[in-house]
Amino acid sequence: MERIYIGMGSNLAAPAEQLRSAVAALAQLPHSKLVAVSDFYQSDSLLPGQPRYTNAVAALDSTLAPLDLLDALQAIENEQGRERLERWGPRTLDLDILLYGDRLIDEPRLKVPHYHMQERAFVLYPLAELAPADLRLADGRSLTALLAACPFVGLERLTTN
Repeated sequence: MERIYIGMGSNLAAPAEQLRSAVAALAQLPHSKLVAVSDFYQSDSLLPGQPRYTNAVAALDSTLAPLDLLDALQAIENEQGRERLERWGPRTLDLDILLYGDRLIDEPRLKVPHYHMQERAFVLYPLAELAPADLRLADGRSLTALLAACPFVGLERLTTN
């Protein structure tokens, strides 16, 4: 079993409910155990004119191969009405593999650690709730250093998830 961190986001069709449904689906994945889920956070979209996002991170222990897990996550997205009409467009659900144990993965369909996560407070702060304080990414960067370089700006922690 490897510890995997999954970033979750939604800005359409009752975003908090979308994340709750995704958590329920993650708990049912084969060869996997849902370990924990961060608080939910709201943030502005990276692109103007879109609704605000609700984001969280889930910790999962799994023996699924990385691409098999990616396929399972994309199936969950599709079941929840995800349409891939435009890059970074509004979405009912986005599930991203942020970290997969201590692996560096560079496949055409999957890059781990997740690209740009170091610039996204809506990823780093929920991740920090679940990850060990001394977490180092497979590329050597520490979560502590990433947090220090990415201030908690534009985020609103929601009281319930």
